[in-house]
Amino acid sequence: MEAQKYILAPRIGYLPLLAPLIKPYFSSTLPPVVDTIWFDYKGLPLKWYIPTGVLFDLLCPEPERPWYIPLLLFELVHFRGYPGNVLIPCEGEDSVKWSFVNSLKEAAYIINGNYKNVMNMSQSDHLELWHSVMSGNFEAYQRVSSKLKLATVEDEYTSFCSSKSQQGYGETDLAGQVKTGLQICLK
Repeated sequence: MEAQKYILAPRIGYLPLLAPLIKPYFSSTLPPVVDTIWFDYKGLPLKWYIPTGVLFDLLCPEPERPWYIPLLLFELVHFRGYPGNVLIPCEGEDSVKWSFVNSLKEAAYIINGNYKNVMNMSQSDHLELWHSVMSGNFEAYQRVSSKLKLATVEDEYTSFCSSKSQQGYGETDLAGQVKTGLQICLK
């Protein structure tokens, strides 16, 4: 039996972007016609348009971390039987890019009330941001995305909690300080 193979999936990446790394591992056993690659975790088809870091945080409780996708376990990586009744089709890298850009515009709209900053990005910044997602280069991602002037989750949540505590809705600890909740750091 061959040794298991592990692939480090970047938190800012997407599962379909791992296909070029996964398919060669199965090249000798793949049928001639391969459907879209898809993944499941404990029987749940994973939505390809959700970043791997978000999937990880949603599906894996602390004791199960780190989250590995063992490629010898066919119940996690699939090449046939795409669940089109559950998942929207992924037509490849262009679908993932389109989904990423739309999510970025949605986030900008929620935070700023518009998405002009995303639409006004230079073409080179758009390309660099997308390439950073494809390669899992978090430093490049941060460098370009910081130009969008989107507030961080921590800043927004801290501000929200502070305003709610002044209204009497925030939770306080024993010292009477407002709890700011979970701080998210994507690496």
